[in-house]
Amino acid sequence: MKRVVVTGMGAVSACGLGADALIAATQAGISGVKPVQFDDLPQQRVSTAARLTLEDVAAIVGPTPHKMRDPVAEYALFAAREAVAQAGLTPEHFGEVCGVSIGSGQGGAKTLNSNYMKFGREGPMRLDPMTVPKIMNNAAAGWVSMEFGAMGPAFCLATACSAGSQSIGLGMQMVALGQVDRCLAGGTEACLVGAGFRIWELLRVMTATQNRPFSKDRNGMTLGEGAGVLVLESLEAAQERGAEILCELSGFGTNADAGDLLRPDPKRAAACMRMALKQAGLSPDRIEYLNAHGTGTVANDISEVMALRDVFGEGLDGLEVSSTKPIHGHGLGAAGALEMIVAIGALQRQSAPPTINFTEVDPKIGLEPVPNQAKPMSISAVMSNSLAFGGINASLVAQRYEDG
Repeated sequence: MKRVVVTGMGAVSACGLGADALIAATQAGISGVKPVQFDDLPQQRVSTAARLTLEDVAAIVGPTPHKMRDPVAEYALFAAREAVAQAGLTPEHFGEVCGVSIGSGQGGAKTLNSNYMKFGREGPMRLDPMTVPKIMNNAAAGWVSMEFGAMGPAFCLATACSAGSQSIGLGMQMVALGQVDRCLAGGTEACLVGAGFRIWELLRVMTATQNRPFSKDRNGMTLGEGAGVLVLESLEAAQERGAEILCELSGFGTNADAGDLLRPDPKRAAACMRMALKQAGLSPDRIEYLNAHGTGTVANDISEVMALRDVFGEGLDGLEVSSTKPIHGHGLGAAGALEMIVAIGALQRQSAPPTINFTEVDPKIGLEPVPNQAKPMSISAVMSNSLAFGGINASLVAQRYEDG
């Protein structure tokens, strides 16, 4: 098995454009959550989301929107371009030796929403003829592969909130096995449209006030959008071209609960984390910072902390845990990729980002995450967790790169 390293990162989020903007906001505790109002939702119950600004959307899409690209693909392309530029990749580094693994939970939601609304108002004759290529979940992966001429395997995992993390893990596996020298891996989502927002309201998992993961008074999640892409390379390929190595991606675990569609199973989440630790060759006490799935719903936070106690035991008291979703929102298919970038940022900056809006320890949980302000500390290994609807779990481990 080859060692896998990260040489580039790119992001689009409510915190701004770029991985640095995302990392800086999560470290400073500055939320990208904003008021949101949908014209086609006159009785909107939830009025906030971690949405991109109109200026950032315009910078991504340009003055003339592409006729065959939904924002979900545009976000992925923007993040991929940034990651490729940071990695210093040039055309000879793509071709058959480069794969793509870009997950998305919902695909082209804006295109689908606008066409359904238009169908209802105007009938079937004036719909966008490019709707199918714009709404398909793998559109983002396809456009990224075409943009750079990446001719290796191209995947799109549509595993809800674990799509970004699983996609990075799949890219890691391809590189580690020698199937490709490098992979552009991550997740993307552009889900903030009226109909999509309403069905999340109906599920009654969103907060109408503030997202407060792990707090006693937590009452739901906040939706977000964006994209995160990593350049993963074999250590040999990165060294051969003299690339700067940001960190080593050393562990990946994924499994299924095979139980309830919506309610997570703590034992299976714990097994997933152990898989990632085993591949990384680390004992639980070697993880200094963990970016939790931490949605802020009553059920998720209890289950996740039960899983953490199962894996880390008494050592959980010495592990710094945070959920950064109150800052960048729950990006669904992009969430795991955004949060892995945040975790790598913690490794780079030697600082655990905070769980903002935290008020009080819930005695049912007994966990105080990093509360409201970042915590400078020594960090050599980090973990990021994703626990998705469908009972799909994914955990990633990154370490400070050490030669030898």
